Order: sequence, then C-alpha cells, then structure tokens
Amino acid sequence: MRRSTLHIVRLICLLAFVGGFVGCGVQKQLKRADKKYAIGEYYEAAQLYKKVYPKIKRQQKPLKAEVAFKQGECYRLINHPRAVTAYKNAITYKYQFTDSIVYLRQAQVLHYQGKYADALRGYELYLESHPDDYVAQAGKYACLQMESWRKEPTRYQIRLANDFNQKRYSSFSPCFIGTNADALMFTSNRVERKKKDNKNSPVTGVPVNQIYSTRKDAQGKWVEVELAEGLYEAANGEDAEVSESEDEGDTSQKRKEGTAELGVCCFSADGHTMYFTYSKPINGMDVGAHIYTSSRASGTWADPQEVKLFKDSTITCGHPALSYSGDTLYFASDAPNGYGGKDIWFSVQDGGNWSVPMNMGPQINTSGDEMFPTIRRDGTLYFSSNGHPGYGGLDIFKAIPDSMVMRDSLLEQGWQLFNMGTPFNSNGDDFGITFAGDSEDGFFSSNRGQKKGQDMIYSFVLPEMIFAVEGTVFDNMGATLSDATLRIVGDDGTNAKLQVRRDGTYRVKLAKDVRYVMLATSRGYLNQKQELHTFGLRDSYTYTQDFVLTTLSKPVKMENVFYEFAKWNITKESEIALDDLVKLLNDNPNITIELSAHTDLVGNAAANKTLSEKRAQSCVNYLIKKGIETERLTPVGYGKERPVVADKALHNRYPFIPVEQVLDEEFILSLPKDQQEVCNQINRRTEFKVLKTTYKLY
Repeated sequence: MRRSTLHIVRLICLLAFVGGFVGCGVQKQLKRADKKYAIGEYYEAAQLYKKVYPKIKRQQKPLKAEVAFKQGECYRLINHPRAVTAYKNAITYKYQFTDSIVYLRQAQVLHYQGKYADALRGYELYLESHPDDYVAQAGKYACLQMESWRKEPTRYQIRLANDFNQKRYSSFSPCFIGTNADALMFTSNRVERKKKDNKNSPVTGVPVNQIYSTRKDAQGKWVEVELAEGLYEAANGEDAEVSESEDEGDTSQKRKEGTAELGVCCFSADGHTMYFTYSKPINGMDVGAHIYTSSRASGTWADPQEVKLFKDSTITCGHPALSYSGDTLYFASDAPNGYGGKDIWFSVQDGGNWSVPMNMGPQINTSGDEMFPTIRRDGTLYFSSNGHPGYGGLDIFKAIPDSMVMRDSLLEQGWQLFNMGTPFNSNGDDFGITFAGDSEDGFFSSNRGQKKGQDMIYSFVLPEMIFAVEGTVFDNMGATLSDATLRIVGDDGTNAKLQVRRDGTYRVKLAKDVRYVMLATSRGYLNQKQELHTFGLRDSYTYTQDFVLTTLSKPVKMENVFYEFAKWNITKESEIALDDLVKLLNDNPNITIELSAHTDLVGNAAANKTLSEKRAQSCVNYLIKKGIETERLTPVGYGKERPVVADKALHNRYPFIPVEQVLDEEFILSLPKDQQEVCNQINRRTEFKVLKTTYKLY
C-alpha cells in the first residue's frame, strides 16, 4: 500500500515537472514568435504561433485568444486564408472583450474572400463600439453596394499578360520606362539561376523580389524577360561582413548583409533615372525598406543611391511614383503622424534635395493601407487602398485634382476620389497600375483567383467608344431609293451630306454628347426629318434609323385612320397616323395637300359623299389644331366615286386582285362574300396627295 502511494506521488511530481518544462517551452516559443511578429517577419511568426497555439491550455483563455489573434494578423498581412479561422478562435476565447478590433479584422478578411454578407455582420459588430471608424463604415457601405456595383462594370477590358507571368511565382507592379511604352520593368520573386541567393523571405515565406525588364521587338512583341541588367549585381554584390555604422556606437560588432530585395519602381519621363524600393536584411532581420535611385548609362544601371527622405532611418518607405516634371516624388510609408497603416506621402525636389515629406491628407489616406501610387502627366493620381469602400483587399482608386482645400491652416490640393470598379478591382488585391503614355491602355497587377495568393500582371485597354447611325431609305411602297441624299447636322458644328449606297443603305459615325438632325431627300419625293442624340451613352452604340419618303406623283393612303361607324368622328387610334402627317408637313413646309376621304360601294351615293366630306374635314381640323396652316389643307370627300386601282403591291398582298384592276361594283360583286368585304375595306380609306411644292417660296 505504501509502495503504491509512493508511486503515485512520484508520478504527480513527474507530471508537474514535465508540465513546468512544457510551460517553459511554450513561453520560449511565444517569445520567439512575438519577436518575429514585432519586426514584421509575419510568415515565420505565423508558423511559430501555429505550433504553440495547441499547446496552450484551454483554461488560459486570455493567452490563447491573444495568440490566435496574432496568428490571424500574420495570416491577414500575408494574404493567407487561415486568417478567418484564427480570428474565429480569438473570438471564441473572448478576445473581443479585450479589443473589439478582432471583429473588424475578421470582417476585412471575409470581405477579401468575397463573403460579403458575413463581412457585413463583422463590420456592424465593430461599429457598435466604434461608430465613427471610417474603415468599418467604408467596408459596410461596400458590402451593401456590392450587388449594384457588379451590375455596372466599366468599359475597360483586361486579360492576363502571359508574356510577363511565370507559374508559381508572383509578378507585379509593372512600370513603363519613359513615355515611349516600348519597354518596362516589373517586380517578381521568380527563381533565377543567375541569383546567388534564392532563399525565401521571412516576411512572406516566398523567394525575395527582384526587378525584371522586357521590351518590344520590331514586330511589337515583348521579348524575353530578364533581370534588370546591372541593377541586381549593383544592389547585391558579394555578401560581406561589414562594420556597423558609427551611429550604432559599437564598431566592434559585425553584421551579415543578406540578399537585397528590389521592388516597385518608377522612371523619369526620359527613362534615364529610376527610383525603386530597396530592402536588405541584416543578420537575418528585416530592417525595413527605403527608396533608392539609379541612372542608366550605356544600357546598364549604375550603383543605386539612397533617396534621403526622413531623418529617422528606421522609417520604412517604398512604392515610389515620380511626377512627369520629375520634381515631386510620391511614395508609401508608415511614418509617424499619418492616418494609420501605410499612407501616401510626397516630397518636392528643391536644389537637388528632397523636401521634408508631406502626408497626402485624409481625402487620400485612411486608417487602412494606401500604397502603390502612380501619377500621370495631367496630375491624376492612382493608388491602391483597403480603407476606402471597395470590393475587398486592395482596390485601385483614381484621384482627380480638385479645388484647393484647407488643412492644418494650410491651403492644399483637393481631390475627387473614384473606385476604378470592375474589371480592375476584385475581392483580391489589385494594385500597381501603369499607363502607356497618355493612352488608356496599360498594365496592372492582381492576385485574384490565385489559390496561393500569387500576384499576376494583367493588361488593360479601353476600347474606342463608337457611335453611329445606320439604316435604309425607302419609298412609301417599300422600294429602296438608291439616289437618296442624307444631310446630318449636329449641335457640335457637324454639317455633312452623303449619298446613300446603291441598295439604299447608309452608315454615319457620330460623336458623343451631340444632338443631331437628319434629313433624307430624293427627287420626286417629299423630305423626311429625324432627330437623335448621343447623350448619356456609356458604351458603343449604333442607332437604326430608316427613312420612308412619300412620292409626289400619286395619292398616298394613310394607314390606320378610323372613324366611328357611319360617323365622321376620328377615333383615338387614328391620332398616330395623323401625327405622322403633321410631322411630314412640318418637314416639308412648302407643300400644300389635298386630304380626301373615300367610302365603299355600299349605300346611297349622295349620303356617302356627304359622310366622306365630313370625315375629310375632321382630319383637316385635327391637323389645324396641331399647328398646320389652313391654307395648306384642302379637304375633299369623294364618297364612292373613286374606287382603288390595284397596283403590284396590292396584288402581292391580295393575289385575287389583278394588277390595274379597278375595285368597282362590277368587279366586287363577281367575288365571293369574304373577298367582297376585303375590297370594300380597301376602298374605305383616307388619302392625301401633294398639290403644290412652292407654298410661301415666292
């Protein structure tokens, strides 16, 4: 019994010792993870948090929640899908009671994954305790607007730029070298045999980035992509042990410099000067990025020199963008006194030195990240943000210079801000845009649809908006008029005259936001006028506009003019046809017409004549009310005196009626009852014919 008790005591002591040993191990791993997290080596920190998380006891809820949250932060910052699970674990262990930021972060990664309904709930939870937070407000607004945004894509067309991309590796932030758009550079982490060090970055867990170049050949095709000549060698050289700078105060310490990481670049307008992001680890630690510059001579790039922007060398800055004039440098930085995350700053060159950087202000920057600026010749700024309302991740925004605004008692440039919409933006990261000169064509980068988050370069074009009008000119019997002429006049000064084709067709190119009047004419026919405009069109559009010209040589039957039975009152349905006649008279202000009404052969001749006269007068009265001068209208009632003489068109419609057959009583009575009614309907008609074409001409 004593032996058994002693065994249990020993076992308890052993377990306590092992537990204490394990506890020490957890603390040691956490310390390592926290150190990696603090210096921005998020990939390695995430791996350490992942290992240590299961070892933390469930009873240690605050610690378990904190580790889960930090793990989520690491995954979020390297765009890893496990971020959602990590934040969920943090919420499970009550991290929200410590800091409700976990709801915002979880909403952001759900937003990034395109799960907008779930993201919306997270934003709303965070806004309960932070109602004035702009990033959360922007995220909520975007989730609510997503359905309508997707229904209104822009006219840009995009496709993968396969000349630049390489499977399994990232390629991003292309930039044209100068304004000729026949050469460019971009950033990529592809593995090259020429590189002396292909180790993975402790920040992202993938190979380090370098700058690559390519150019167009004589046929306009992009030739083989290669490391920027001279730049990689100048930036790296042989790894060497060098002394710490005197600023460190201890020159006895030695440091080991690793492979330099080169990224996002821009160029002067002449293409001879480059600015780029440069980062070089020391003793295996990421010490942040800075902007360097290099000039090209004899086809190679000279040794890069740092651009001194901040006095504090620990401030990270990168993603340079140079104004067309070359005197203003825009860049991204997490410098103090910003708006949170990474902001866009600018510095102005004066006397060969760069001024103290200025923050772009709250119209551009948010508590999220604003990065990857591009500035065009006209001063329009493009950048990427995950703080303004967007589709998820980084979206590309366009900022147009606006009226000046007051900030901190200083008058500064104001901006109109626009999300570039689809197809540029997705729920992934979209960034690093470049334009071919002043055109609306170019390239950008995105990790949309990539399971492992690789960045790919896409090309984009803005197709020309083509507006046109086309159609055919007919006569009122349906035959095409090959000798018709068309005149088109626009309120932009357009005044053109053209002959239709042999088949009577035409096509005319139009301009945007212009009102046009078109007039079709042909010898022996009345003119016809039509109006159209191109206001409000958001894409190419071709109008179809046919013209039907009325002959001057014979009466024209007015279709669909009806009267009440045995009366002369015009029915409501007749107004459409009469309004067409009003338009014809207005289009041809120098004609006078006879407007006649006819009855069928049934009934008393005198009564039919009186009825037809009253019907003709009713039509004339309608035209007068519509503004047609009385002197241009002659009403006549013919009763049954003038039956129809069949032409070829009538024969084609009713084969039992021969061409040139008069639909008189003798012919009609020779037909079966149903055909008699057809002929009576044909004779019951309203017509007009032109009497004069010189009204008020002399």
